[in-house]
Amino acid sequence: MAHQHQEYKNQKSQQNMKQEEEMRQWFAIHTYSGYEDAVMRYLKQRIDSLGVSDRIFNVLVPKIKKIKIKNGKKVETEEKIYPGYVLVEMLMSPDTWYIVRNTPRVTGFVGADRATPSPLSKEEVDLLMIKMGGGDSDFKIDFRVGELVRIIDGPFKESDGKIAEIDEIKGRVKVLVPIFGRDTAVEIDALQVQKI
Repeated sequence: MAHQHQEYKNQKSQQNMKQEEEMRQWFAIHTYSGYEDAVMRYLKQRIDSLGVSDRIFNVLVPKIKKIKIKNGKKVETEEKIYPGYVLVEMLMSPDTWYIVRNTPRVTGFVGADRATPSPLSKEEVDLLMIKMGGGDSDFKIDFRVGELVRIIDGPFKESDGKIAEIDEIKGRVKVLVPIFGRDTAVEIDALQVQKI
């Protein structure tokens, strides 16, 4: 009899976990711009101090890694995907709504009705997670098309030219270099050129 009772309790807790999984949803909250990381810290502290980690699970500032090329050096930076927004995975209830809504620097939940916010769709969240974890980082190249540059490395070293194209994904640029009196497009790594 005790064995059957334990089995029933296990089934019941599995059902509760399944229901909880289905009710767990991501919501977007609006914050003062520039305070996204602070809001994430404040909210995590509130979750710990109020003991609600069983109802508010994750707090996330959506960011993507970018590689900028500045002064000939690759510098990895993080760029906010949605400035002014923080994502929260939670079970929505009046008390969890109140905890999140009354976190310093939070201006409200995103949705048509701020009192009963709309969760993000699974597709939106999945796409965002892919974007955030997404393989190769894009390069952020500190040049503009039409800008005059000097090639500082490779077979065209010491040649001056004009930027014709920028490929931030590969970190390469096409430079128009005068060869035998004609502009010739040369594709090189962005680290091989500098502004004049």
